[in-house]
Amino acid sequence: MNQPPGAAGLPAAGPDAASLPADGRLPRPVHAGYALGSLATGAFGTVPGLLLLPYLTDTLGVAAGLAALLVLLPKAWDVLVNPVAGRISDRTRSRWGARRPYLLVAGLALAVLFAAIFAAPFGNGPAAAVYVALAFLATATAFAFFQVPYVAMPAEMTDDYAERTRLMTWRIAVLALTILVSGAVAPLVVTAGGDGVPGHRWMGLFVAALIVIGAVGAFLGTRSAPAGVVGASEPTLRAQLAVAAANRPFRALLVCFVVQSAGVATILAGVNYFAGQILRDEQSGPTLLFACFVGPALLVMPLWSRVGARVGKRSALVAAGLILAAGALALVAAPVLPPVVVYLVVAVLGVGYAGQQVFALAMLPDCIAYDTARTGRRQAGVFTGLWTAGETLGLALGPGVYGLVLQLAGYVSSDTGTAAAQSDTARMGVLLGFTIIPALLLGPPILLLRRYTLTPAVLASAQGQHLTAVGRIEKGTRTP
Repeated sequence: MNQPPGAAGLPAAGPDAASLPADGRLPRPVHAGYALGSLATGAFGTVPGLLLLPYLTDTLGVAAGLAALLVLLPKAWDVLVNPVAGRISDRTRSRWGARRPYLLVAGLALAVLFAAIFAAPFGNGPAAAVYVALAFLATATAFAFFQVPYVAMPAEMTDDYAERTRLMTWRIAVLALTILVSGAVAPLVVTAGGDGVPGHRWMGLFVAALIVIGAVGAFLGTRSAPAGVVGASEPTLRAQLAVAAANRPFRALLVCFVVQSAGVATILAGVNYFAGQILRDEQSGPTLLFACFVGPALLVMPLWSRVGARVGKRSALVAAGLILAAGALALVAAPVLPPVVVYLVVAVLGVGYAGQQVFALAMLPDCIAYDTARTGRRQAGVFTGLWTAGETLGLALGPGVYGLVLQLAGYVSSDTGTAAAQSDTARMGVLLGFTIIPALLLGPPILLLRRYTLTPAVLASAQGQHLTAVGRIEKGTRTP
């Protein structure tokens, strides 16, 4: 798939942006096909954050602090791998385009390796913990080579500012549905499979099947999509990272999104613990929490799209972040609230989460387009590599932070497949890790968005200047 030496700057194979309709809109089948990839990203982004930490502490008997490291370190590895994956996909040439081969190959590898995480060939104990860490490391690497090209595609599929929001709305709708299915059903599969190690094996196979459907569906569904042109890029990874760092709107958006992702991941990591220790409902509690978190998100997705069109993407993202932070903070009162009120507050969190995902992911292609206009180079893979590296780090920090809180609070691990009885201090740690800490990670980063000044007018101006410069160069080339 990789290009031969000296092929930098050649267009990727496949249709280019010129095949788009005059209004810049993509066909609905392309919207749906691209969105199917969120089955893979949503399943892998949700289930490990939800079940891996409890699997280690309450099934394999790993201490909470060590379990937090085992969850954190493999995903922290992706911070290094993702930019590399982006650069490799930028330089790939194939008859399927620069990005689509990775959807298929890396997606299928991701499915197989995910099932391997929960295979437990060594049973319980230290060997089992090391095995999980290594399997998770391999899975995270495969995910990097799927996610980075996948996230890079919208910037090359369309140059239309509004069309990117529509494309992301489809994607986030499927993402929300995937979170609902994988996050709510995966614990039920564990229970139906007999809990403990056998139940987790069945769950691993279930999620692997979702990933396969998403990877193959995205590969086939985008076969008629414009592939755009992957233009010449900087000669070294270091130079490419410097270009990304010079993009001020991208920097502000990235840092905000990474910190907020850590806050969301901390909530996800605490769902099982919160349901069992605070709501006293280990069986149905996690499923109900997920249904309340994701169900409203599906309903409000069109509303968020209209809000963004009216007030702008940045303002809408700020509003979504404030809703998330306020909802997390309100859950501090969960021990004295009726369960129905707790679930309603979680539904409010879901509304904020939907907006945060839609607008952050819709603003990323704008940043990439702005850089192309500034530099004359298409380097979507580098930007999405950094983006997914940051997102992965945030999603890894969430369980790591939550596990550390549990360790400091004196949480007792178990190797029976059922949580051990906990002290009042440990239960307080469960509560604070699910509420106060996420609120601190979700609210303050909004201030960074003051440095995000990439409005439609600014982007259009930069693109107009770029086209003018290109025209002058071409005119000069033709002059004798």
